Order: sequence, then C-alpha cells, then structure tokens
Amino acid sequence: MTQFPPINSSRKLPVLFLIFTFLLAMTAACQLPGLSHGKINVTIQVNGSERQATLEAGSTVADALSQLGITPDKLDKSTPPMYTVLTDGDRVEYIHVEEVFKTEEVVIPYEQQFVRNESLPEGETRLIQSGSNGLEEITYRIVSENGEEVSKSIVKTIILVESIPEILMVGAQSSFAPIPIPGTIAYLAGGNAWLMTGTTANRRIIVSSGDLDGRIFSLSYDRKWLLFSRKSTKSPDQEINTLWVINIANEFTKPQDLKAPNVVHFADFKPGNNTEIYYSTVEPRAQAPGWQANNDLQKVIFGLGWVGDHKKILDPNSGGVYGWWGTNFAWSQNGRLAYTRPDGFGIVDIDGGYLKPLLEITPLQTQSDWAWIPGLTWGADEQSIYFVSHAPPSNLINQEVSPNFDLCATLLANNTTITMSEQTGMFAYPAASALRLGGKENYYQVAYLQAIFPIQSETSRYRLFVMDRDGSDRRVIFPPDDTPGMEPQRPVWAPDPIDGQNGDFMAVTYQGNLWLIDSGSGQSFQITGDGLISRIDWK
Repeated sequence: MTQFPPINSSRKLPVLFLIFTFLLAMTAACQLPGLSHGKINVTIQVNGSERQATLEAGSTVADALSQLGITPDKLDKSTPPMYTVLTDGDRVEYIHVEEVFKTEEVVIPYEQQFVRNESLPEGETRLIQSGSNGLEEITYRIVSENGEEVSKSIVKTIILVESIPEILMVGAQSSFAPIPIPGTIAYLAGGNAWLMTGTTANRRIIVSSGDLDGRIFSLSYDRKWLLFSRKSTKSPDQEINTLWVINIANEFTKPQDLKAPNVVHFADFKPGNNTEIYYSTVEPRAQAPGWQANNDLQKVIFGLGWVGDHKKILDPNSGGVYGWWGTNFAWSQNGRLAYTRPDGFGIVDIDGGYLKPLLEITPLQTQSDWAWIPGLTWGADEQSIYFVSHAPPSNLINQEVSPNFDLCATLLANNTTITMSEQTGMFAYPAASALRLGGKENYYQVAYLQAIFPIQSETSRYRLFVMDRDGSDRRVIFPPDDTPGMEPQRPVWAPDPIDGQNGDFMAVTYQGNLWLIDSGSGQSFQITGDGLISRIDWK
C-alpha cells in the first residue's frame, strides 16, 4: 500500500484558509441574480407621476406596488411584469386597466323598395307599405388604460324593433297582348291581391297591404268575395296567420277579419253558398315545421260587415300517421267534401261530423320536418276521385321510402282503383276541368304535373300534362321541352271556354308569371312579366 507523508502541522492553517475562501467564493457565485442583502431603491410611475420606493433586495414589482398601497385589479399590468425581481435603480411603469360595458339604442333607418308591376299604368306609383324605422340595442366593451380609452368593440346586439321597408309599386308597360277571359282571375303578386275581369288588360288591386302569405287564396263561386290569409303581427310561435275576406264587388270595402287564426292547409267557400267558409287549423310551435295540426274542420258564416259564430264540424284528432303535419280537403262542384292526409283519403260526413275512409295509402317517410299529403281532385261528374298514390318500390326496400308515385283514380260506384299514369312524381296535383257536353256524352279533362326526374320528384321540376277522364289522349302541353320545368302547383281551369279557342284554358304560374294555356292546341300565352305572382284562382 502506498504511504503518503503526514501533513506538517505548520502547514494546516494556510490549507484550511484556502479551502474556506474557495467555498465562500463558490457560494457567492451560486446566488440568484438580483438577490443580495440590504436595500434597493426603485422608481414607480403611476398615472403620470413618479414615486420612490425602498425595498428589501429580492423584491418583485408586485411587492413594490403593495408597499405603495396599490392593489392591482385582474386586468392591470406593468412594465416589467408583476413577477419580475427588481434590482437597485430599476424603473416600473404601472398601468391601471378598466373595462366598462356600455349599452346604446340605435335607430335602424328603413329601406325603400320599388316593385315593378305591369298591373299599374306606366309611370304611376302606389304606396304598398309604409316604412318605419327599427331600433337596435348595442352593447360595447370599452377598455381604458390610466383613464384613456384604448379600444371599443361590440359584444352584443339585440333588435328591439324590426324596421319595416317602404314598398312602392311602380307601373310598367306590359309587353303582352291582352286576351279575353271568362269570369274573373284573382292572383297574388308581391303579397297583394289583384283581379282580372273580362280581359287580361283589365286589372285592379283589391288588397294592397303587402302581407298576404299565400297559404289561403280563393274566390267565391259568385265572384263577389275573395278569401285570403295574412301574416300575423304576432310572433310565429304565438300566431302564424289570420283569415280574411273582402267584398270585391264593391271596390270601396275593406277586408273583414274572420277571427280564424292559424289556418295553414285548408279554407274555402262551400260550393252553392258563397258566404259559408270551411277551414282547418293548427297550433303554433317553436320547433319545425312551426305547427302541430289539429286535423279539425270548422265553418263560419259571414256577411258584409259581420261575422257569425264558428261551428265545429270535425273535432281535433291525431290525423293518422304523420298527423302532426295536417289534413287537407277538397270540395266537389256539388258540395261534397273529400279529405286527404299522409296515410289515405276519404269523404267527410258533414252532417254526422265524422270521416269515411275510402283508401289507405302508404305514407312517405320523408326523414325530415315535413310530411307528404297526396294531391286529390274530384272528377267533374263526381263519379271518381283522382289522386296521387305512393307506389311500391321496385326492390325490397322499406315501402315508406319508395321514390315511386302514380296518378290513380278511384271509381266511387264500386270503390275500384285504377292507375292512370305511372311515375308522375309526388307533386302531380291533378285538377279536373268543368263538365262539358260533347255529343251524347258529357266529358271533362284532367290536368296533372309530370316530374321530369320521377325518382327525384321531391326536387324535380315538372311539365303540365292533360288527358281525358279515362286516361286517353294523354299529352304534354307546357312548357316546351327545351325550357326549364314548372315548380309544383295545382293547375287552375277556366270556368268556361274562351271564344275562338280549341279547348278549355288553364292558368298556371311559370317563373313567377301568369300564363294561360289552351288545353286543345297547347298554345300558351304569357300574361305578366314582372315575376311576382305566386297564387291564382279562376271562377
């Protein structure tokens, strides 16, 4: 083993001193920067003035502010930051930040809108709707630093009152030649009701409030009254619309409120009684589609300046499969009433107050917030009912999602149903003409829509077809093949033939305009060009 020589006692003292000096130097070197014993002096700038503070070494900015009696708010800030350890001679800038929320009410100026209408003479202007300003509540977030605003931003806006645009109807010269018409055509254009009588050039406005919603729009059979629905002034979840009539024989009368709110599917005059109206109601709902159907039937009798009591014909009921959507109804020319709903159709016994089912139909599973109701019309001789049926699928898929729809007819004498035309689409909307005398036999025609893409008939456009009552002589008459198809709608037949023409006329809307089509020749006549028309009736 190696032996080291012993340390001489005279050398021990210098060695220990050296070790102690080395350890002291190392300890001093390992201390954190800025930490030292004693006091430090710093300058703190607060609101533009400078204040001095004497602190223990190792203090932070927050400690310095606390010594001056300053308690920072959560938004306050400093330079350097609050957690910084200070050294002698440092300067600190303290910034007091304030956040204020301020609410102001701001006027929303109303807009002015111009509607071109060929029913008015060229250059004439008519006020359709008076404008009114709205009111908006705006909440701002305002941030200030040391009393000076540095930012202002919008955090919330609430419309207290909706602005109502001023609508002016401006007359425009029609470029379409007038043609004579039997009876009266009523049409809905831009939320207003108009009439044509005798000729398509003889037009006058009868309701100019601009708030007709188009759900109900029907002439009485004596052409003295117009039945229509108006948007409610209440919120949609409280009231959807209201039902009104106006006497069109006297141009100075005002609309009469029938006191029948929430009429979505059906309201119409009873044939043979021009002051008796039947209607069905719904209950408003906040969720889609915006209502829960009552599937009821009520009637009201009215006269010029008065409205009678409302009588219940059918009690509210579930309405069958998908009954939440509702039930529709259709009058025959002699006052018989049919009903149609998502799972079938039948006859209403008005005196007994009950339904007599005729045929069940497989309901369509739309997988959405709407339900399909089969289109239905009475034959003019009241011996048959034409309707759209939900046909079975071509494979083994669920029948309720089948894309196939056929036009069928039920013969009431023996309750036999036959298919008149296959793959018409779900919105075929058949409509029968008036009964005509031809030789020894009375006859009539049936118009219907044919989907251009039958398998996608929910979104497809359609073309107008006409056939004889037995399905023979089927032909497309409008619009031409090289033009876009029609939106789904029910064609409206003329009450009488037009002199000098081959067949009965129909009125339809196409691209927002009124067209008349001769069912015999297929010749079509465009009547308007302003693109505003949404509903038609012809009596």
